[in-house]
Amino acid sequence: MNQIRLHTQGLSVGYNKKTLIGGIELTLRQGQIMTLIGPNGAGKSTILKSLIRQLPPTGGTVYLDGRDMAALGERDVAQKLSVLMTARLHPELMTCFDVAATGRYPYTGRLGILSQEDREKTRQSLELVHAADLGDRDFARISDGQRQRVLLARALNQEPQVLVLDEPTSFLDIRHKLELLAILKDMVRSRELAVVMSLHELDLAQKISDWVVCVQGDTIARQGPTEEIFTAEHIARLYGAARGSYNALFGSLELEAPPGAPEVFVIGGGGAGIPVYRRLQREGTPFAAGVLGENDLDYPVALALAAETVAERPFRPIGEEAFRRAEALMEGCSRVLCPLTDFGEMNEGNRTLRDMARQAGKLEAWAAEGCTV
Repeated sequence: MNQIRLHTQGLSVGYNKKTLIGGIELTLRQGQIMTLIGPNGAGKSTILKSLIRQLPPTGGTVYLDGRDMAALGERDVAQKLSVLMTARLHPELMTCFDVAATGRYPYTGRLGILSQEDREKTRQSLELVHAADLGDRDFARISDGQRQRVLLARALNQEPQVLVLDEPTSFLDIRHKLELLAILKDMVRSRELAVVMSLHELDLAQKISDWVVCVQGDTIARQGPTEEIFTAEHIARLYGAARGSYNALFGSLELEAPPGAPEVFVIGGGGAGIPVYRRLQREGTPFAAGVLGENDLDYPVALALAAETVAERPFRPIGEEAFRRAEALMEGCSRVLCPLTDFGEMNEGNRTLRDMARQAGKLEAWAAEGCTV
């Protein structure tokens, strides 16, 4: 089993000696990414600030590599733990190389003079985060995504065992979010770093985390492996979501279904129905969907957005009962959409439904840009 790098015992955190969250028990191992999730204001940043000694705990102990952090000097901590927080850095007249090089100061003398080895390690850190070409540029004149990479290089330049990040993807567009997390995952694997961070993006947290901690109000509501935490029920409870739903299979949020009886019947499957469901939801048009296998890509989205969903058991052809139910729903709708272009042996019932809708004059052609009669 991988070595424990950071753990807490009876930790309580808060401000001005007033405890906000107590009984925090965390264990972070090398080669592991632990992610804190929870509503805004739940206390994720407060926990992280207490782990890095930016805030004094109101109780309990934080252990770094088996030693009480309170008894360690600043240099000892800095050689084992590095930090990337959300506060934007605004250094004046510093190049990206200069900023990344500050990560070597735990190893330099009192004058902070960089050795040739320090400069070489700084170059290597910039290369690791794909920022070697930024070395000579003014840090104040690069994009947010580039700054995050340079700051990550600075953190890695400390050669830490533990890396603490507070919402590292804030201010970043999709491309730079993915780049940053991909680099982070590579570093965890290649250097066996132990990472603890907070994230607001549930889809990213689900994909990158090994262990997830749910912070809710004055308590740790739950923690465990990613697969146990990211269920629709747990996420809805954690965030108090009364409208819409969380799709644990896709790691995505779905809005609530339009109210009312179905006006449109959608013959979907294999992912073809998903854009149709979402367009109808945006339009506020209640619809029914079917016939879908319970293992079909369309099925979880249809369950979230459709007024009614007709399903068949996995790996089975459409049976008589499901077909008749779909037929009855289709008869009660004024329109039928069928984004499917191919029908296999298991799906012959849907071909028949499409033909019946065409004969009844209800079938509308579906195109990505909209529906045409």
